[in-house]
Amino acid sequence: MHEVYNKRKKIMTMIKSMTGFGRCEVAEGARKITVEMKSVNHRYLDVNIKMPKKLNFFETAIRAELKNYIQRGKVDLFITYEDMTESNLCVKYNRELAAEYMKYLWQMSEDFSLDNDVRVSTLSRFPEVLTMEEQTVDEEELWQFLEKAVRGAAQSFVETRIKEGENIRDDLLAKLNVMLAGVEFIEHRAPQIIAEYKQKLKDKVKELLDDTQIDEARLLTEVTIFADKVCVDEELVRLRSHITTMKGDLTEGGSIGRKLDFLAQEMNREANTILSKTTDLETSNRAIELKTEIEKVREQIQNIE
Repeated sequence: MHEVYNKRKKIMTMIKSMTGFGRCEVAEGARKITVEMKSVNHRYLDVNIKMPKKLNFFETAIRAELKNYIQRGKVDLFITYEDMTESNLCVKYNRELAAEYMKYLWQMSEDFSLDNDVRVSTLSRFPEVLTMEEQTVDEEELWQFLEKAVRGAAQSFVETRIKEGENIRDDLLAKLNVMLAGVEFIEHRAPQIIAEYKQKLKDKVKELLDDTQIDEARLLTEVTIFADKVCVDEELVRLRSHITTMKGDLTEGGSIGRKLDFLAQEMNREANTILSKTTDLETSNRAIELKTEIEKVREQIQNIE
């Protein structure tokens, strides 16, 4: 039991894709249960179960067991059950009902002066005298049998999700590193933009005023106003923080799809602000590249549980 708990705990800390497939077949004596499950992306956990009516009693228990392995996704579960046990059905004799039939048959014989020629073979065919009944099933034993198959299919299912999740994680980490490089470029480029603007402004004033002395104070004021308008320091700090947080979440693992989707939205907001503020072509190009990478990240995150 402790081993099962540790295995489940480990599963919960892994990055998992929302697409997966699992199958398990369990046979004991003349009985066999096969469980197959598959899933696609979904905002929440949506489980659809198809199984024989005989097993409907266990639907709540099955759903509870699946929650130990799955947090999000549209999951289809298919269960087939075969029981070749010869003693699965038995004949039940209703003696009281047979006696009622005979009482009225004798009464009819007396009322109409007829011979009572009823044989056993005839009486046995009267409604409900002999009936076929399915033997009582040990529900606890059947659940242990079914649980083994459900758990096996779920573990196989999760393994495919984890394998795909690892690929998604590696791809996202690579994209986030590209984004960090873009942030660093804009951070280094920002002071150069101010210096270039100051020099251009100084050259323009000299051209207009010829050799007249430049008012350095006025020039500094203009540069300060410009720097304030194009300053994206706060946006860069927040963007870097979101990227770092997302990298940490991907490393830590778990069911993080919704959180990553929120972070990606915030990243896109900061990138839009940077793009709207800048007047520098190189910075604009990098901001556009950032937005492109963020969109790729958002698309990939939709596949994470």
